Amino acid sequence: MSQAHPWLEQIPWTTKKLPRDQLEHKIQRALTLSNIGMLGTLGLNGPIVSPLEFYADQMAIYILPQPGSPKLKAMQRDPRVSFAVAGVMAGWASAQGAQLFGKAELLEPGTEEWKYGMSIFRWQASAAEIGTGFEKAPEYTLMKLDPDRIVYTEHFLRKDGYGPRQIWRKDEKNEQGSDGFTEAKKT
Repeated sequence: MSQAHPWLEQIPWTTKKLPRDQLEHKIQRALTLSNIGMLGTLGLNGPIVSPLEFYADQMAIYILPQPGSPKLKAMQRDPRVSFAVAGVMAGWASAQGAQLFGKAELLEPGTEEWKYGMSIFRWQASAAEIGTGFEKAPEYTLMKLDPDRIVYTEHFLRKDGYGPRQIWRKDEKNEQGSDGFTEAKKT
């Protein structure tokens, strides 16, 4: 028995749904706790998972992939991607993160969408680190992921009676709490 966190022992896990506004707040917070996440793409020889810098705008994220990189070529062939971000974990009680699923939108330099995305993506930090200057943003293709589905995980939700995995969908009617195992059967 866990003395510090007895609520972690409840099995099966509850699937009680968190109210949508609270879930969105938690997802947006998870997307601000780090600017490094893992992008999963479908390469010619199977999955490619790459750690990348990202910045969020509400539920959407922006990534600036290197020109000619395998991940960029993979997204050009097949835009289906997944993206994961997780907080530092010091045990089950602190497990927290989000997995975003959808289609990558590749924004070309100079377009209005690209200009907006580059106002979100903090390219200046990388420019300072590698010494490329601040005169203008790098004119690379920018990737935007406006997810169709997000799986949010936070085991601390169990303490308040909510499912540790919450599913957010653009189509609000299909959102749900999850025990984690039921959702796995659908993927």
